[in-house]
Amino acid sequence: MFKDLISRLFDQTPQPLAETDARLALTALLVRIARSDGDYAAEEIDQITKIITTRYDLDASAADALRREAEMLEAEAPDTVRFTRAIKEAVPHDERAAVVEALWEIVLADGVREREENALLRLTADLLGINDRDSNILRRRVEARMG
Repeated sequence: MFKDLISRLFDQTPQPLAETDARLALTALLVRIARSDGDYAAEEIDQITKIITTRYDLDASAADALRREAEMLEAEAPDTVRFTRAIKEAVPHDERAAVVEALWEIVLADGVREREENALLRLTADLLGINDRDSNILRRRVEARMG
């Protein structure tokens, strides 16, 4: 079902993704971080839906459909390193910082920072070109908002 998108992500010279494909790929990355600790918690699912509703100005039905599609894409996508590097090539840097901020929102959504989530987020941020210092700034910003 997602073979075309995955093949475009891994093309030798990746092109910027169409808006719908970028939405799907970035949402799949949010799902991957939420699933990384083996507990795809309701709070994380709700946070993903909230993020994509706001980020993409979607109604509840469209956000739910996008999240469900992203869950399927995440299950079919290759390893995180290749998947994230492909997204990096297709998404502008300023948008990648916003993605890392959204990833922190998912990690912190259930109130528990699991070791697996921290490790995957650190790897993902680095692969997206966001250094540890900037990732920590983004994390603190999310923590302040989530109170």
